[in-house]
Amino acid sequence: MSQIATMLRRATAGRWRWTALALVAGMLVGFSATLVAVSSRTPGDDSAEAGFARDMSAHHAQAVAMGLIAAKNAVDPQVRAIGEDIALTQQGQIGIMSQWLRDWELNINSPKPPMSWMPDGGASLDNGLMPGMASAAEIAQLEQAEGRDVDRLFLKMMVKHHLGGIHMVDGMLDAANNPDVTWLASTMKAGQRSDIAAMEQLQHSLPMQ
Repeated sequence: MSQIATMLRRATAGRWRWTALALVAGMLVGFSATLVAVSSRTPGDDSAEAGFARDMSAHHAQAVAMGLIAAKNAVDPQVRAIGEDIALTQQGQIGIMSQWLRDWELNINSPKPPMSWMPDGGASLDNGLMPGMASAAEIAQLEQAEGRDVDRLFLKMMVKHHLGGIHMVDGMLDAANNPDVTWLASTMKAGQRSDIAAMEQLQHSLPMQ
């Protein structure tokens, strides 16, 4: 497990090419079943574990898209590297969560509103968006940005996105006790806190123009 976790967190430094990125992400999805230990109970359709897996997969999918934009268009090589790292890490985690739902014999999607599994019942939704998620207009702005604007917009949006993800993780940890889910959630929280520290440092070091 430690080797897979290392691949999830350190697949950057500007040395990755898109073929390698796609290959490793595919490997992580393929091996995700081996990370799912047999639990004493199988989470049900209305469980916090199932809700977390569904909603965090959607949350991650937006981070992957944003990370790929930064990896392709950012000027600063450290911003590009962070974008690649986030895209790889979160795509791998989506694979793990999707595998859980299949193993639990649950649908990937649910008719229930997002965040209804949270202890607050989804009160933290912002105009229907999960915490930290960017609006369609904000994503379009990032896609259309050029030069240093890509770096600045990406860092600002991704810090907010990660903070929202940590809020969701904390809610899940308060509501569930499945060991596989709590392990991955804790891994997410540690990784995203590390990303936030790196991104905030970059925000202070980027040129103003």
